Amino acid sequence: MRLKTSLLKEPKHKELVSCVGWTSADELYSCSDDHQILKWNLLNSETSLVVKLPDDTYPIDLHWFPKNVGSKKQGQSDMFVLTSSDGKFHLISKLGRVEKSVEAHSGAVLTGRWNYDGTALLTAGEDGHIKIWSKSGMLRSTLAQNGLPVYSVAWGPDSEKVLYPLGKQLIIKPLQPSSKVLQWKAHDGVILKVDWNPVNDLILSAGEDCKYKVWDSYGRALYSSLSHEYPITSISWAPDGELFAVGSFHTLRLCDKTGWSYALEKPNTGSIFSLTWSVDGTQVAGACGNGHVIFAHVIEQHWEWNNFEVTLTKRRAMQVRNVINDAMDLLEFRDRVIKASLKYGHLVVSTSLQCYVFSTKNWNTPLIFDLKEGTVSLILQCERHFLLVDGGSLFLYSYEGRLISSPKVPGMRTDILNAQTVSLSNDTIAIKDKTDEKLIYLFDALSGKPLGDGKPLAHKIEVVEIALDQGGPASERKVAFVDKNRDLYISTVRKLGKEQRAVKIGSMVHTLAWNDLSNILCGIQDSRFTVWYYPNVAFVDKELLPKTITEKDGSEYSKSPHIVSFVENRVTIRKSDGSLVHTNISPYPAIIHDYINAAKWNEAVRLCRFVKEQTTWACLAAMAIANKDMSTAEIAYAAIGEIDKVQYINSIKDLPSKESRLAHIQLFSGNFQDAEAIILQAGLIYQAIQLNIDSYNWERALELAVKHKTHVDTVLAYRQKYLNDFNKKETNKRFLQYAEGVEVDWEKIRAKIEMELVKERERGSTGPLGPSTRSSVSTQQ
Repeated sequence: MRLKTSLLKEPKHKELVSCVGWTSADELYSCSDDHQILKWNLLNSETSLVVKLPDDTYPIDLHWFPKNVGSKKQGQSDMFVLTSSDGKFHLISKLGRVEKSVEAHSGAVLTGRWNYDGTALLTAGEDGHIKIWSKSGMLRSTLAQNGLPVYSVAWGPDSEKVLYPLGKQLIIKPLQPSSKVLQWKAHDGVILKVDWNPVNDLILSAGEDCKYKVWDSYGRALYSSLSHEYPITSISWAPDGELFAVGSFHTLRLCDKTGWSYALEKPNTGSIFSLTWSVDGTQVAGACGNGHVIFAHVIEQHWEWNNFEVTLTKRRAMQVRNVINDAMDLLEFRDRVIKASLKYGHLVVSTSLQCYVFSTKNWNTPLIFDLKEGTVSLILQCERHFLLVDGGSLFLYSYEGRLISSPKVPGMRTDILNAQTVSLSNDTIAIKDKTDEKLIYLFDALSGKPLGDGKPLAHKIEVVEIALDQGGPASERKVAFVDKNRDLYISTVRKLGKEQRAVKIGSMVHTLAWNDLSNILCGIQDSRFTVWYYPNVAFVDKELLPKTITEKDGSEYSKSPHIVSFVENRVTIRKSDGSLVHTNISPYPAIIHDYINAAKWNEAVRLCRFVKEQTTWACLAAMAIANKDMSTAEIAYAAIGEIDKVQYINSIKDLPSKESRLAHIQLFSGNFQDAEAIILQAGLIYQAIQLNIDSYNWERALELAVKHKTHVDTVLAYRQKYLNDFNKKETNKRFLQYAEGVEVDWEKIRAKIEMELVKERERGSTGPLGPSTRSSVSTQQ
């Protein structure tokens, strides 16, 4: 990836250019010390004068009213704030009419920024004051008063906090007066520019110590550059948070979000005082000290999938290379390319007006359809369809170009969605809520409607990253998520009539990815590369979880690596210096997944005997229990030495009725409520009561007995025996109440239990608790 820069031979401005701002993807305004505001039209390469400012007004900073707000009231979004050296800020229309000038600070107003919903304006000045103004320019509050000039400000992602530099310090101050202020030393020189991205929640800072740095929102340093020759005078995030640009004297640099540099350009610009990205994130413009305005387009972006490599060679052209036979294809587009994604045998490309869907089998005839808004910020693919985040909506399309659904999340800001906060599978869409980060919204992909009762999956603390598995049927869909503590959880997506249960399967997880076809999960835990070959084991037999995991040392990946892809048995990881490394995992668990999906149990057992690995046997054991194949489960558990479980499985196999076996399998997996529900549904009331007695759920046993008007004396008898064994007296009011009116006669109880067993035998079953029932009767008082 690199920048293709363009500069005019002669500068249009006669003096230093102080600030630039995009109105659309093809139109830019620039302000200079020559008091002129110019409009640049990139489509016809024309430049025109918008307004000539008074001779005593030297512009310093410019920021357009947010475009995604007030689109119905077009006039409002066609306005910008201009700060100047005379202590004023000016609200100016797109046509150049000064709507309002406000005396704001003593000394120059060094910066002005609208918040994300356009309801407030932030200004900072040479006097060290930071002030918040209404949309119309009325003073609301003075946020801070400092002894040093504040050169730059940035709103937090939720517009509830403000980031600003003070000398060598960085400060995050919430708008709520009682909230805690975060402050830390960030640079060895005065900090000149800051930026805070709402998508990835990362902070950039640049200073006179000739360094730029990347921070998280807690003030932890993620990256620090080497010292440059000159102070870093400008820095700016791309809208999607994947890239940022750095400007210095005769220097323009393109960087990845983790800090390392993609490209370095040395244009003849003087110092670049301001950088701003176009709305679609394809180009960046800079305000230069020698009167120039520099434009730079991002090209040579690269996508890989299996044996195909796709490179964006020009703004409107891509080159496809098949590495097997070295065949080349050139793809040309009518408009410039904004976003692209290559997975599952399809290349999806969005331009400023249309979406192109190419099949890797045929590059000549793409499927083309028009986009609703043409501002695609995210493309996600799965095997059967793909998701576009376009403007303020989400659209799910098939690879034939048919619109399948458009899920709606109330109050969702779609411009801050990224691949970590949205996940797609063949049947499910998962979206992390940004307003309440503990919630994950789940939608049916085909209908676009919320799953189940419509309630989101709620976690106890904030969720950072989510990912849906890709294989298997919809009923077994799982979502993996990492929370703020970096703990990894897995939860079922479709659990009718029951609250979703999340189970912790890992800790200190920095990055994760599901396999593109099988339900195998990989991640980097602390400094270890970990593969969960069958994460569903957490719901089947959690004791087996460690045996279905493989780990290897991941220290070679250095600090903060990122998993780029997990295709077949190859994992691609990007290290913190930007280099890509590949690692392979065992192919056998994926083959076992395929066998089980096709119900080929004998072949799976044969493969495990051939491989002779504990992880494959453990995976097969858990899969057999999940699919209720007890014969295979017995073989697999025996192979890994779990003899107690083999014996239990044998006792389950001996039970003649289907309900009995199902209930015992649920008990085996620890799902007591499900086991009880199966028994009750079959009408086996006594068995359900005895199940609760054996589990010492005394209150539930009594509740069932009273509700169904049977075996109240049985419950009281066993309860009394239990208390006698421990030399205790009854204190439970309900048991005392029923003990007064019910006579406990062990002879009668034994006779009733025998009658129940006879009924069971007549039904062709000894009941789910047949063996334990007999032992209970024999151990009567």
